[in-house]
Amino acid sequence: MDQKIARLLLVAAALAGCSSPESRLRQRLATQKAGVLQLPPGVIEVSSELKLAPGAHDLEIVGSGTLLKAADGFQGRAVLSAEGAQRIRFRDFTIDGNRRVLEKPMAMAAPENAFRIWYPDNGMLFDRVEGLEIANLHLANVVNFAIVVSRSSAIRISGVTVEDSGSRNSKGRNNLSGGVLIEEGSKNFEVRDSTFRRIRGNALWTHSLATSPRLEDGVFASNRFDTIGRDAIQVGHATRVRVEQNTGTAIGYPNEVVDVENYGTPVAVDTAGNVDASEYRGNQFDEVNGKCFDLDGFHDGAVKDNRCLNRKRPEDYPFGQFGIVMNNTNRAAHSNNIEISGNVIDGMKFGGLFLMGSSNRILKNQFLHLNTAGCNESGAKFNCLYDPSQPKLLESGIYLSRGLARPEETRANVIRGNRIEGHRMADRCIEAGPGVPLAANTIQENRCADFERGR
Repeated sequence: MDQKIARLLLVAAALAGCSSPESRLRQRLATQKAGVLQLPPGVIEVSSELKLAPGAHDLEIVGSGTLLKAADGFQGRAVLSAEGAQRIRFRDFTIDGNRRVLEKPMAMAAPENAFRIWYPDNGMLFDRVEGLEIANLHLANVVNFAIVVSRSSAIRISGVTVEDSGSRNSKGRNNLSGGVLIEEGSKNFEVRDSTFRRIRGNALWTHSLATSPRLEDGVFASNRFDTIGRDAIQVGHATRVRVEQNTGTAIGYPNEVVDVENYGTPVAVDTAGNVDASEYRGNQFDEVNGKCFDLDGFHDGAVKDNRCLNRKRPEDYPFGQFGIVMNNTNRAAHSNNIEISGNVIDGMKFGGLFLMGSSNRILKNQFLHLNTAGCNESGAKFNCLYDPSQPKLLESGIYLSRGLARPEETRANVIRGNRIEGHRMADRCIEAGPGVPLAANTIQENRCADFERGR
């Protein structure tokens, strides 16, 4: 081929590449710092991370039937990202992470790592953003997290749908990923009216390193969850967070993605780190293959008017647990000054409440159809001896313990006006483990009865 013709062909190819939909969008994102950026309609294949212009502010990115799809050879932290921006908005478009092609086995992040650093191939990533709004987005087939927000403030996410996202480790278990994550001391955040379906790891949560500031002033409200492999919601290392009016079903499914090797018991509403001045209220979950509420590190807060209902046989919940469990893994947290009131916990494989710490108020709850596993009867189908030193633990309606991660003084708790029913609850209603005197707590006006749900 003539050299002149060859050079012309190369130039033409280069020009064609520059005029591709991806190239045009990349150039606009890199140069437009403010105003409204209208995305073109149709599918745009993305080969590498699309980044907003440095210093972007007062910028709105709006779709019009737009699908941003990670290409088969995609490389980057996320399909779309922004750093150091102010007052940016995204609405009305779709991101497809191409998980079928891009997913590969990946271990979950080690405790000392920020997740924005550890996990690549996310849907959207925001770091050090002041003023972020995301509305009416659809994120699907994302390899790791649909949305990661780190070290940011004034975050508003609403009307978002996340489906079929999250990767697995080498054993095929979830590695925490899949949903919306807010981390690293972020403040003033809300996630409302959003839907999460078929998420392998945690669906909606906060996470922060123990060495970084706690997250502050958050709301998770009126979100919907269906088929979540780990936690529907987790509040981690935070203060002043409200979790309210969320609904969910099939938490801890499918069984094969549950991270059993790392003790990743699924939870409807989970807690980790040091969490105080927070309230979990008015949430409703059905079919939880794990715990309804895990209060590990939760203190000086409230769990009120929630409902958790399991209807199936005990063998249908291989990771079934207590309804509500306290713990104190974080050394700065003690399970004290918690109000648990007005909740309905129905159909738990074991007990209703694992209680520890002091000055907690357990008032007017309904713990129904407890101990469906039939602990501790001869010939029971299930292992009911979690701790040989505490043989009564799994058979009790409410069990008072000296602690799990660390010893606690369990005294000055008020347990009043609760309805406790289930397998042999007439005589196993409220029991205490070694070193916990029931007389050191106020136990009054509780109704205890045997009641077996027909199956």
